[in-house]
Amino acid sequence: MNFDLTPEQTRWRDLARDFAQRAIRPRAAALDRAQQFPYDIVEEMARLGLMGLNLPPEYGGEGGDFVSYCLAIEEISRADTGVGITMEAHVSLGCAPLVAFGSREQQARFLTQVADGRRLWAFGLTEEHAGTDAGGTETVAELRDGQWVINGAKRYITNGGTAITAGVTIIARTGTRPDGKPELSAIIVPQETPGFTRGPAYEKVGWRASNQSPLHFNDCRVPEWHLLGARGAGFRQFLQILDAGRVAVGALSVGLAQACLDEALAYAPRRQQFGRPIADFQAIQFKLADMAMEIELARTMVLKAAWLKDQGRPYSRGASMAKIFASETAKRAADQSAQILGGAGFLADSAAGRYWRQVKINEIGEGTSEINRQIIARSLLAARDELLAGIVTDSTPALVVPAGID
Repeated sequence: MNFDLTPEQTRWRDLARDFAQRAIRPRAAALDRAQQFPYDIVEEMARLGLMGLNLPPEYGGEGGDFVSYCLAIEEISRADTGVGITMEAHVSLGCAPLVAFGSREQQARFLTQVADGRRLWAFGLTEEHAGTDAGGTETVAELRDGQWVINGAKRYITNGGTAITAGVTIIARTGTRPDGKPELSAIIVPQETPGFTRGPAYEKVGWRASNQSPLHFNDCRVPEWHLLGARGAGFRQFLQILDAGRVAVGALSVGLAQACLDEALAYAPRRQQFGRPIADFQAIQFKLADMAMEIELARTMVLKAAWLKDQGRPYSRGASMAKIFASETAKRAADQSAQILGGAGFLADSAAGRYWRQVKINEIGEGTSEINRQIIARSLLAARDELLAGIVTDSTPALVVPAGID
């Protein structure tokens, strides 16, 4: 096996690292305190190509591979996960459905507005009673006289309420299936559509430099051709999109975990106790070693899942594994980093304290750890059943059975 990055992958990683350490990291604490969306940073990321890194060049993207994208997400998130999630949600959740399922007309109209990242696109799934249970979706879209009339609300939508957001793709009920379950479809809603409004951004514990807003639809009307893909295909569409999103959130988590280790490594040699740097004590050394080992494992899992996606091979199970392990690695790294810093790590304006606050959402967004464990288990059981039935051989990729997603 070859674990070397290609020259292009190395270039994107180094570009993201240089920009993140130069332009984002010095401002991360101030952005967090002010809960301020950094329009100038996002604009510069767009100029560098980071906001459209793996999107098609014909629509304004850079045409990079998914591994390069995940490497860049890690470096941006190492500086600040609020900026990292803005990039991830725009590319993986906002633009990816337009790339995967959009018609030529839809791509020409909407994707060309946002593929370079100068404007953002959002994805609206979560509601008060829907998220992991997508079947609980209450937003309704009725087809009347060639228009979809939408009524309902979404919540916690990343990039949903910024001044540069161009629109959102929502999941809505468009009917009832023969089995009595809701027919779910994806519909494109441009930002300026009458009847579509955004509520105030949420006050959050973490990701404070990003925007998450509630969205409201009151007799909001869009043309029939704004249906994304086939009617009733919304459930299958977001399962596919969120697989890639999980890998990207895994990369975000690796970046945060690495930032925690960076902080601990910088502090331990400076802090003196009993006449010696605490880095000399075995208890601290073991913490640093454990953090480094877990981060290396998490990074490898994320990059393997990203590589599988680039190769066009099944990666759903790997995506869930990478997302769980990376997010839980980040949680442990944040805890250990704060422990090594002691009282200094408990201060509100310390980097370690900020990381400790930010880390929890990584286990929730893009599918909770619980639902991802269910996906993994169902995949393993399905593969076992097929093997016992003599359907597969040892070299056949395991069948992945998706489950509900948050």
